[in-house]
Amino acid sequence: MRYYIIAGEASGDLHASNLMRALIQQDTDAEFRFWGGDCMQAVGGTLVKHYKDISFMGFWEVAVHLRTIMQLMRFCEKDVLRYAPDALILVDYPGFNLRIAKFAKKHNLKVFYYISPQIWAWKRGRIRTIKRCVDEMMVILPFEEEFYARNGMQVHYVGHPLLDAVTRHDRKSTEAVGFAEQCSLDGREVIALLPGSRRQEIVALLPQMLKMVPLFPQYQFVVSTVNWQPDSLYDQYLKDLPVKRVHGSVYPLLANAKAAIVTSGTATLETAILGVPQVVCYAGSEISYLIAKQLIKGIQYISLPNLIMNKPVVRELIQHDFDTRHLQEELRKITEDKSTIQAMKEDYDALYQMLGNGSASLKAADVVVNHLKNPSISNKL
Repeated sequence: MRYYIIAGEASGDLHASNLMRALIQQDTDAEFRFWGGDCMQAVGGTLVKHYKDISFMGFWEVAVHLRTIMQLMRFCEKDVLRYAPDALILVDYPGFNLRIAKFAKKHNLKVFYYISPQIWAWKRGRIRTIKRCVDEMMVILPFEEEFYARNGMQVHYVGHPLLDAVTRHDRKSTEAVGFAEQCSLDGREVIALLPGSRRQEIVALLPQMLKMVPLFPQYQFVVSTVNWQPDSLYDQYLKDLPVKRVHGSVYPLLANAKAAIVTSGTATLETAILGVPQVVCYAGSEISYLIAKQLIKGIQYISLPNLIMNKPVVRELIQHDFDTRHLQEELRKITEDKSTIQAMKEDYDALYQMLGNGSASLKAADVVVNHLKNPSISNKL
């Protein structure tokens, strides 16, 4: 069968690549055309657009690039029709993907959505579009199944796909064990800095993160960088600071870290799965921040560990709270305060149990293939 997959971010690229592998196990004739990144490209198929060229975050940033986004949508619509897939699989990235879902349904294409938009946080009206345009929704957070049920739609809880990519055993992997030597680290314990993968995130967050370096000389700081951003972007902030940088997989870095400062997003959950104490941070344009405050109702947290557990497992420093004083105080707690560290790790244990038993990719592939083989059977209420 022919699958057209759209993932617009780094995390979507990772999870979509594992879904592709699972689809191949069940459909040996699977063919792929996709929007994504390096992980998906490694599986095989035709890469149409790389997510580094289509990822825009924040209300203001989207408004500025609206013309480009609309051009990308029109191109995508035409490309989908030309390919005529048996299944269109949308992975998160709701601002773009839900519009494509509407278009696809008008043309009688089968639409599958993997990793639900966070409609429980904001834009709950999107559920009407999902019910009308999505044939099967596969959700990854335990409370999402109940949320959809309350709104008259049956979905599939498949567990969190991060467990297909990272497990606690990764702390003892060969790659993790040899990390310090490969990166020429000294004997000090490591503080990991994860400033995100988008340019806007790195510009907004990395300079503040780096202010911790002279304040904690007893630790060695290592920045996780991404290969699709130019070295010059990081160079302007790192300059002569005694800070190492690592490209590629962040897991060996986290596996060797005493603590981490993490940009809100998928990395917060990866850090929790690997058992690393963390402080979560986020800052954007003031306009985007003010708009988000007005739109997001009834949600207390932004980080995945806190959202899933519905409690403050990790400290979040958002916008104006993301300053030197607060960050220094929280970093001190997660490196030196034994009670804070112990409480966080106990919550991590409970979180890990809530995420399912793995195999999210295989379960999601089951939903897609079974639906295509039995098109007359609907799993929606």
